[in-house]
Amino acid sequence: MSLLQLELPAPAKLNLFLRITGRRPDGYHQLQTLFQLLEFGDSIHLTLLEGSALQLDGALPGVDPEHNLALKAAKLLQEKAWPGLNGARGARIGIEKRIPMGGGLGGGSSDAASVLLGLNQLWQLGLSDQALAELGLMLGADVPVFIYGRNSIGEGIGEQLRPLHTGPAWFVVLAPRVNISTASIFSHPQLTRDSHPIRIPADFGSASAPVPLHNWPRGTALPEGELGNDCESLVRSLYPEVESALGLLGQYGLARLTGTGACVFASFASEASATLALQAMPAELNGFVSEASDLSTAKRALEQHLADS
Repeated sequence: MSLLQLELPAPAKLNLFLRITGRRPDGYHQLQTLFQLLEFGDSIHLTLLEGSALQLDGALPGVDPEHNLALKAAKLLQEKAWPGLNGARGARIGIEKRIPMGGGLGGGSSDAASVLLGLNQLWQLGLSDQALAELGLMLGADVPVFIYGRNSIGEGIGEQLRPLHTGPAWFVVLAPRVNISTASIFSHPQLTRDSHPIRIPADFGSASAPVPLHNWPRGTALPEGELGNDCESLVRSLYPEVESALGLLGQYGLARLTGTGACVFASFASEASATLALQAMPAELNGFVSEASDLSTAKRALEQHLADS
């Protein structure tokens, strides 16, 4: 029986560390990072339409609908499945946004990945995760990690993924009221661009010995002093709101920037301790508590849909 509609989560991610190890001739930066998926995220609502129209319900503040990554993902998949769009199927795309925009949590990339995963199922295309990840990479370097749905070491421009397992933890994520452009940070002349890559053991994050997160970055096999974010010092200097949030959260745990910001995070051993830390933050500072995921909410939901059909 074919599906007429499908709802999938689109999880947020954290960069538990981020090292910038060089710059390619095409301007892209070489990175080394650890992508950690969260239970918290957006929701994507997909409905099959007659004909080939693609409709995006609602507009995101400050985002031209034609530049919305979720809609661009649908168009890309449609063109892949039906070259020339002859006989193409359509869909309505609804996005229930929870992930702060411009926060370094990968919201746009995650939305795009869930659209690719969902429409692949709704349109009965049967494309592999690898094929979807290759399409996703055309939209952004973060999209493939959401397609595969596994916590991973990311290298290259972030698209070379080595999946790993991480242990249980809860995160407090704060969202300062500022939208930071990734492009503006990566083009800034004061950005650190020459960090050496960390040597990561082959068995790092194995199923039998997952990476401990509850006191991140302490207690791992990697050098703690090299598990920072190369964007953090620059972002701190440019955005006092981020500097303030790091200071406030740093009273309760080791606070770090994710991606190019503006969001900051700290890990905790329990939901109760994370919630207490969030409740201690000023009322005007938005934030949330989320459990860490070992397999993404989108992949789990898709597996459940397949099992039920």
